[in-house]
Amino acid sequence: MNLELAVANAAPKPRNLPHFIGYSILALLVGFAVLVPLLWGVDIAKQDYSAILSMPVSGHPLGTDHLGRDMLARLAAAIRLSLGLALISVVTAAIPGVLLGILAAWKGGGTDKCLGLVAEMFLALPGLLLVLLIVAIFPGSFIALYGAVALVLWIEYFRMTRALSRTVLASPAVAATRLLGFGPLYIIRRHLWPELASVVMTIAAFGAASSIMAIAALSFVSVGVRPPVAELGLMITELLPYFAEAPSIIATPILVIFLIILSLMLIAGGRKP
Repeated sequence: MNLELAVANAAPKPRNLPHFIGYSILALLVGFAVLVPLLWGVDIAKQDYSAILSMPVSGHPLGTDHLGRDMLARLAAAIRLSLGLALISVVTAAIPGVLLGILAAWKGGGTDKCLGLVAEMFLALPGLLLVLLIVAIFPGSFIALYGAVALVLWIEYFRMTRALSRTVLASPAVAATRLLGFGPLYIIRRHLWPELASVVMTIAAFGAASSIMAIAALSFVSVGVRPPVAELGLMITELLPYFAEAPSIIATPILVIFLIILSLMLIAGGRKP
């Protein structure tokens, strides 16, 4: 009986399997993006008109695009750009969203109403339309691109943090902590953050996936980053007219987007409550 219990406890939990798979896929993609420029070292903008839309060969393991540029190097650069912008957007949105949510729940009254009104003002305008407006005003700007995405994402952090913080701050444990004379920082660290951490990380995973999809969609409609920058949505746009001649070439950036989004969804869905 003890042996059976030990085996059962040692076996991986099915609930954690999606989490593990998601992190594994994401780690492989990050490793690919970091190691390729170190081991391959091909200029992503170098054109070779004698090898346009070539299939995978020794000189180009993943083939070349319509300008003869190496797809392996460009995919690695595109993954670094997409994940980097997504990370910056999530951090830029999460920090003010969480802090303002805690502030609204802590103060209540007029502060809560004013911050809630600001969030509703952003919700009144469709997120993608807001991003399109900002990016159209500042075309080709990376700061405008991730800033616009962050403006859309912070609302989810704010609303969820405010709702959970209200419940926690009204609990007897927090009331007892206040009576003992502990300050706000202790209450946040001891009571609020343990309840918020899992939810915030889940929203962050979904937010990163939304950021990557938004960046790719903006580049696909020629509003996001501009050539010759390597970006997944822009690569699909450039290769789309040559789908009949080289379907496997255009399939690679599509597959990369799918794997990135899949890994983030598995990470978000596999988190323990």
